[in-house]
Amino acid sequence: MPGSNSPETELLRKNYDVIVYDDLSEGHREFVPDDAVFIQGNTRDAAQLERVFNRYPVDTVIHFAGFISMGESMRNPARYFHNNVGGTLVLLENMVRHGVLKIVFSSSAGVYGNPERIPIEEGDRTVPTNPYGESKLMIENCLKWYDICHGMKSISIRYFNAAGAVPEAGLGEAHRDESHIIPLAILTALGRRKVFTLFGTDYDTHDGTCVRDYIHVLDLAKAHVRAIEELQNSGIGGAFNAGTGHGYSNREIIDMVKNVTGIDFPVETVLRRPGDTDIMVASSQKIMDIFGWQPGYSSLENMVWTAYDWHKSELYGRLTDC
Repeated sequence: MPGSNSPETELLRKNYDVIVYDDLSEGHREFVPDDAVFIQGNTRDAAQLERVFNRYPVDTVIHFAGFISMGESMRNPARYFHNNVGGTLVLLENMVRHGVLKIVFSSSAGVYGNPERIPIEEGDRTVPTNPYGESKLMIENCLKWYDICHGMKSISIRYFNAAGAVPEAGLGEAHRDESHIIPLAILTALGRRKVFTLFGTDYDTHDGTCVRDYIHVLDLAKAHVRAIEELQNSGIGGAFNAGTGHGYSNREIIDMVKNVTGIDFPVETVLRRPGDTDIMVASSQKIMDIFGWQPGYSSLENMVWTAYDWHKSELYGRLTDC
């Protein structure tokens, strides 16, 4: 999700040369910083990637190109394995051929499945409960073998729930088919959806709804830049959680959206979705200790406020045809 406070712009501020390679199937050209080179292409297009690596002296890759809907992955697993895993393998082979041996991978807390303990640490069991999480874990395992076989160094950042926006910079979520809880609740408050659908009230949590750890996109952007610096300076690799260590239930999210917007809206309760886990809360001690990273924007109120301002913006409406 490139934008004025994205990893791309953070890197530009540090005088890196940045190339954005995106097929725009989910993203938007408007989010690409003016000072970055933009090339439209898909990771499964080996010939296009070959041209990019031939033309530009790429040193490090940040890999965001993956489908991310857990629910959709349960309905159409082939789409996730073809795109997420297949596209990554095409990318990695091009990197090896051109001697590009550093990559930061956008992974997911979905690799853990139902956790054995809370908070979740990087060494805990990884048993995904849906094809989306499985695709991310498969890629992490591929990266381990590319290190053994080719010396490719990688950092996998396991996002918990990315949220929030930077409306003053024209940056936020802009999906035509939205699936994330905070935007869906905000869109219901704004009257762009008739009712908010709450999936499941029978989870083993304090209020019966599932609990998630939310992290602001600005904090994620800074984590990616630190990951690049660590790869280039120390060569350290492996998986790192990116969360806050605090979870919020779906009911708490709904209440916060109502409080921030000052708007009550209807909530319809339905059965839980297949593949959803009860509680996902991160231990981010490893990334804090090694990267010196701290989440600075990720209070729930700030994430909801910034997302609310973004969803009211003219640019959001234009990008989503609202």
